[in-house]
Amino acid sequence: MAISDILKICYLLGSLSFIVGLKMLSRPDSAKKGNLYAALGMTIAIIGTILFHENVNHETGEVTRITNLPFIFGAIAIGTVVGYFAAMKVKMTAMPQMVSLFNGMGGACAALIGLVEMNTHHPVEFGERLIIFLGVMIGTVSFAGSMIAYGKLEGKIKDYGSKIMQVTNNTIVFAILGFIVFLSMSEPWSDVLIWAIFGASMVYGILFVLPIGGADMPVVISLLNSFTGIAAAFGGFMYDNQVMLTGGILVGSAGTILTILMCKAMNRSLWNVISGAFSATGPSSKSMDGLSTSEISITDTAIMCAYAQRVVIVPGYGLAVAQAQHTCHEFEKALEAKGVEVNFAIHPVAGRMPGHMNVLLAEADVSYDKLKEMEDINPQLPNTDVLIVIGANDVVNPAAETDPSSPIYGMPIIKANTAKNIIVMKRSMAKGYAGIENELFYDKKTRMLFGDAKVMLEKLIAELKNA
Repeated sequence: MAISDILKICYLLGSLSFIVGLKMLSRPDSAKKGNLYAALGMTIAIIGTILFHENVNHETGEVTRITNLPFIFGAIAIGTVVGYFAAMKVKMTAMPQMVSLFNGMGGACAALIGLVEMNTHHPVEFGERLIIFLGVMIGTVSFAGSMIAYGKLEGKIKDYGSKIMQVTNNTIVFAILGFIVFLSMSEPWSDVLIWAIFGASMVYGILFVLPIGGADMPVVISLLNSFTGIAAAFGGFMYDNQVMLTGGILVGSAGTILTILMCKAMNRSLWNVISGAFSATGPSSKSMDGLSTSEISITDTAIMCAYAQRVVIVPGYGLAVAQAQHTCHEFEKALEAKGVEVNFAIHPVAGRMPGHMNVLLAEADVSYDKLKEMEDINPQLPNTDVLIVIGANDVVNPAAETDPSSPIYGMPIIKANTAKNIIVMKRSMAKGYAGIENELFYDKKTRMLFGDAKVMLEKLIAELKNA
């Protein structure tokens, strides 16, 4: 068997591992194994490339192997150590930031591949040039956009948007694409020009994400993830590397599908995201002046829950902030010990990244069967005795259905207001990411339980034992 055939087998095994891993990632209960399968596929691809990759000089017929092994293994070692400690130390509240940061690194790698190839090999064919230029552009946009998203999630970068910025963004991206097509057909040309594409793409990536509000980050993260996959696929085309191509296509297509699903969940169009119109909006014109909220004590909450038949918990970012996922699971078990049926209502964009609540609760070993998607749980809420909102805001706001002036109007929500009794667990009356009042808090059926979610849940567990 030829060495090239062994390498093809390695790439085939790697590609199959990617596909199986991606399939398993669709369910929280198999996601961990899915990650391991995907990591195994990448390991096989890397080892196969190092051991069996051959460069053939078509003019002389000379065959060379990879020789810069110390640099390769050194980079692998550094990346492994940094990645391991980063993953072990990251808090669940910072998981979206890590996802955004790692995705940005992937985009940067794809862009660097194009820059290196263009400056060292000087391709002359139109198609090859086009692929390289597009890889540089998309990878750079993904890197710059992910870094801005990281800053926003960390609270270090504020939202800034205007109609002028939208027009500017659209002008820049079409100008870059036109320049890429022109440059791909031009001969001769200067190496400096590719750096112009890199610089313009960097500017566009920054301006693209800068206007987008925190509530819209799940969509942006999934879109930038698809960009990184597409850029990696271009790299696979460039190197004629099957596993790189397969991985890029899988990431790009999965990210695109997820983006569409996130847009649907937010009642947005994909074009709004791409064009830069998907940004933070102004507050609702509807005022809550003259309305008041009602509070409830820990004891009364525990009694209400203990004597309920069905309880639904709606988790939000506040649950992650309080690091209360494990305590919430203990609360769930305490209710079930009283004979109460407990489920979790999951909104697709709750939190700061796609599937944030699923990951959060899976970490606490909450059964996957208890995680109910919005479309499945909403019809059951009118028959729910107690609905508990923990740290969620905009995703349960009835203004999405009742107030045409609201920036979230038309967004599908968890219809918490249809439950028989509603308890909202919050630290304060602070507004959500959309910057508007939540009508649910002023509903006659709603009782506010103010305090840190973890502390409140611990007190509820103690009360339930005595109820």
